[in-house]
Amino acid sequence: MEAVNRGMAKGAMWTILFKFVTRGIGLFSTVILARLLVPADFGLVAMATAIIAALDVLSAFNLDVVLIQNQNAERKHYDTAWSFNLAAGAAQALILVLIAPLIANFYSDQRLQMIVYLLALSRLIAAGENIGMVAFRKDLQFHREFKFQVTRKIIGFTITMILAFWLRNYWALIGGTLAATFAGVALSYVMQSYRPRISFAAMGELFHFSKWLLINNFLFFILHESSSFILGKIGGPNALGLFTISYEISNLPSTDLVAPINRAIFPGYAKMASDMGVLRQGFLNVLSAIAMFVLPIGAGIVLTADPLIHLMLGPKWGDAVPLVQILAISGIIAALQTNHGPVYLALGRPKVLTLLAALHAGLLLPLLIVGAMLDGALGAAEATLLVAAITMPVNVVVLLKIIHLRASKLFEVVWRPLAATAIMILAVNAALQFAPQANTFLAYLAQLLLATLSGGAVYIAAIVLLWKTTGKRPGIEQLLLNKIAMRWRAVFAKE
Repeated sequence: MEAVNRGMAKGAMWTILFKFVTRGIGLFSTVILARLLVPADFGLVAMATAIIAALDVLSAFNLDVVLIQNQNAERKHYDTAWSFNLAAGAAQALILVLIAPLIANFYSDQRLQMIVYLLALSRLIAAGENIGMVAFRKDLQFHREFKFQVTRKIIGFTITMILAFWLRNYWALIGGTLAATFAGVALSYVMQSYRPRISFAAMGELFHFSKWLLINNFLFFILHESSSFILGKIGGPNALGLFTISYEISNLPSTDLVAPINRAIFPGYAKMASDMGVLRQGFLNVLSAIAMFVLPIGAGIVLTADPLIHLMLGPKWGDAVPLVQILAISGIIAALQTNHGPVYLALGRPKVLTLLAALHAGLLLPLLIVGAMLDGALGAAEATLLVAAITMPVNVVVLLKIIHLRASKLFEVVWRPLAATAIMILAVNAALQFAPQANTFLAYLAQLLLATLSGGAVYIAAIVLLWKTTGKRPGIEQLLLNKIAMRWRAVFAKE
């Protein structure tokens, strides 16, 4: 299992690097687009993409997950997965073309009709992506997937920027989406020698496991896309645009750190699933790493939301500040639990994940509607946080029971990051008392730099001190310090 652990660690590093690179591109893109476009442009595109996501759910059996979980998958399984994806993509594209006028009428905005037509084309093209790309993740070759994903992202970014400066409207976002889709499909056949064939020979085997993933995808669609329908209908494009961008910024810890980690560890968990003790320890190691980074970054976003928004997006996005703060707290809660899903899937128990998602969705939908009606985007953000806080204890109890883990073991790996983050919050609040308070670019920049530098220094010092004073117990701190020491020894050895 040592080789698997090393593969998971390398995979996590590659996927985190990918997220940082693509997030850097994405943030740079958002900063520019926020000044060239208006919130309503983002909201308009979000309305259309929510429809695409809804149709994706109806045919998203996550067959790539099934191929990774099945350590004995053969060519017939890969070909069946590709054939089904292609057929589903064609069906989705046809449905989108037929319902495009209805979507425009539902939102009372005829611009949506042509947007949906073009997104239907994008969906059809994307369905043809080479299924052989799954092998990169299954065999823990994440450096190859890194090259693929980054190249696709750069192409989409470049086209989006060119169109944004030229058109100054939402068509830049649509054009970038199409460009990235074309590039992704073409690259998948250039970088992977596997050539899929039309076949449905393994339908029964694949769908026995994936039926729960289909239901799970539907529930996760409700969790992540229901705001687009509800806010788009109740609050309009402007409210939805504010919520969408606020969610993107506030959930940086879960989207940029935790999501790539989980993507990398699932293939490793699948290999560990036959030994519960090994899987349990692997889970705790990953949770320790997640808590170490997510807690300070999420808290930092809450503390610096005001200067962050004004520096990144400009004064016209000032209403996003409280949304970012609320959603950042919700993002921290969600990020600390996202390690649960890969465990359930690796153990072949997708039904558990589905039932927990059903509970979350059942609470979120009515609260989201009430929140949006009472206070627009801010009410929707408050509803999101409330549901996250209610469901977290349930999720933890279920996990502890399934993997036979004591709650004290969870506490052992998260208490030091929690304590260090609390110390960091006190230090940042004290430091910000000395920052200039004028609402100018330089004042916001000074606030952000002071909070970031002081918070980072205090957190690192606190986490190391807590680790040393508690007997240097095994954990992520020891792993990181060992890695740093090895790097230093390698440098001196060369000299």
